[in-house]
Amino acid sequence: MKQLPATPLLNRVNIPADLKHVEDRDLPQLAAELRSEMIDAVSVTGGHLGAGLGVVELTIAIHKVFDTPHDRLIFDVGHQCYPHKILTGRRDRIRTLRQENGLSGFTRRAESEYDPFGAAHSSTSISAGLGMAVASGLSGTDRNVIAVIGDGAMSAGMAYEAMNNAGALDARLIVILNDNDMSIAPPTGAMSAYLARLASGRTYMGMRELGKKLTAYLGKSVDRAITRAVEHARGYVTGGTLFEEMGFYHIGPIDGHSFDHLLPVLRNVRDHALGPVLIHVVTQKGKGYAPAEAAADKYHGVNRFDVITGAQAKVKPNAPSYTSVFAEALIQEAAEDDKIVGITAAMPNGTGLDKFGDIYPARLFDVGIAEQHAVTFAAGLAAEGYKPFAALYSTFLQRAYDQVVHDVAIQGLPVRFPIDRAGFVGADGPTHAGSFDTTYLATLPGFVVMAAADEAELKHMVRTAAAYDDGPISFRYPRGEGVGVDMPVRGEILQIGKGRVVKQGSKVALLSFGTRLADCLLAAEDLDAAGLPTTVADARFAKPLDHDLIRQLARHHEVLVTIEEGAIGGFGSHVLQFLALEGLLETGLKVRPLVLPDIWMEQAKPEAMYAKAGLDRAGIVATVFKALGQKQIGVGAAG
Repeated sequence: MKQLPATPLLNRVNIPADLKHVEDRDLPQLAAELRSEMIDAVSVTGGHLGAGLGVVELTIAIHKVFDTPHDRLIFDVGHQCYPHKILTGRRDRIRTLRQENGLSGFTRRAESEYDPFGAAHSSTSISAGLGMAVASGLSGTDRNVIAVIGDGAMSAGMAYEAMNNAGALDARLIVILNDNDMSIAPPTGAMSAYLARLASGRTYMGMRELGKKLTAYLGKSVDRAITRAVEHARGYVTGGTLFEEMGFYHIGPIDGHSFDHLLPVLRNVRDHALGPVLIHVVTQKGKGYAPAEAAADKYHGVNRFDVITGAQAKVKPNAPSYTSVFAEALIQEAAEDDKIVGITAAMPNGTGLDKFGDIYPARLFDVGIAEQHAVTFAAGLAAEGYKPFAALYSTFLQRAYDQVVHDVAIQGLPVRFPIDRAGFVGADGPTHAGSFDTTYLATLPGFVVMAAADEAELKHMVRTAAAYDDGPISFRYPRGEGVGVDMPVRGEILQIGKGRVVKQGSKVALLSFGTRLADCLLAAEDLDAAGLPTTVADARFAKPLDHDLIRQLARHHEVLVTIEEGAIGGFGSHVLQFLALEGLLETGLKVRPLVLPDIWMEQAKPEAMYAKAGLDRAGIVATVFKALGQKQIGVGAAG
């Protein structure tokens, strides 16, 4: 049996209130034990490792100084929340992280009172924190609100919108900027710590508030001039001018791994701050675990791994991943067309565009966590004759929907949207599931919406998108490996709006949009064996629909089942609309649309999630028998 790390001090801390009984001098030992516990837990479950290791001291310090859950602590994104979960009564379940019926990999309101706001997408913490701070003021509640946001998340415009509003409202909000790439400024040792303590203390803050009242009395113009002069002067010393201009009192940078630096600053801010404050801490991703320190990018999100060696478990794939197929196909097309460029929103590895950038560095643009900007930036490139591929996860494209509508679709600009992580994504749960893109894109006039049934089809769709110049076009594909089909040397240009029949039958028609095609073919074997000859077709397009194919399936089969890895309102809804207008629903045809269920599906292995949704082989077969009013007998593989 595996030996768990020795954690005598951590064993005494079940909830944050227990930290009040731990002496300051013992906190470094507690941090070391907390790190060991987190490393061991993530080695079992996989998950986000580097970010959490980087905020161990910061998390301990916040919970020791502040009174959570009365004081609200919000972690942006939530990648770094594992130490927080261990300290807030969830240690006994920490080895269920990201597992079915286990702890979420992110903060979640339903999971704990210590998670006041759920997160999984970035750059939301300051806005949410401001709302809570204003609510506290309106209700007369004496409460601190602390938002911890990473420097990467600060690249999103939403963070600056929130800061601008917070400064204008003069709200009591504490923002901790966790700079784990040293992208703004490094700490300057003892002098930096001394200045931070001085600037956060009662004397300086009191003088600042007195000065604000005095200059306000003298008039707005004098107030503005004096205040700006003071803050500019201080900004030259502390590096906080930008934040001060937005109305925040800036402190730091300070060492985020030093309790000697963190505790006095947090206590001063707790006791003396009146308006919005930004504390700039510098941390190291992967701190305390050598393999993660040496390769922070590889240890941001990890599979199960060996704690001693750091070696991550590798599942031997049977086929290339969809992401790698997309990347290689795009590289292939870019070699033939120098107008092709790639755009990513801080996900070059996740989207596979890092490979594209290795070969065409001048043609890859990483815009940071700024999906709205990414889409309109792509629109600008398209307006000038370039062929931008704006590669975004389905769940992140949601953040830029207005730009897709207003800046791309209305203008009919040929922006290409490769949509990764379509359908269920497993351990990341409902926040990252690619459920809605077909629904929200197929409603837009002039938009071509495709879905790859397998890795070869994906290659065809990359080439089709590269060749298509008549407007916006998207193609979706899931996370994980393909199904193992033979791969073409180069993709073919597909005829827009035309699907294909993969298997011919006469009684039942299964019309698939996306990678459920493999399950449709397996279901067809069971249906054939049960005396129900089954046609299987791959729609390829949700928009424009292949009207001829749908007419053929409707007129020559008793049952028509549409199958897709998306929410209601997508492909199946468009098929039903067409059938209704054509009068084909009045012929006795039994139509059954299979979609993702209208719930937030909890984390599990993708195959378990699809089975629960009724979108696997057995679910498809059961749907057909139910439509026919027959009992499901003689179907061994599906039963």
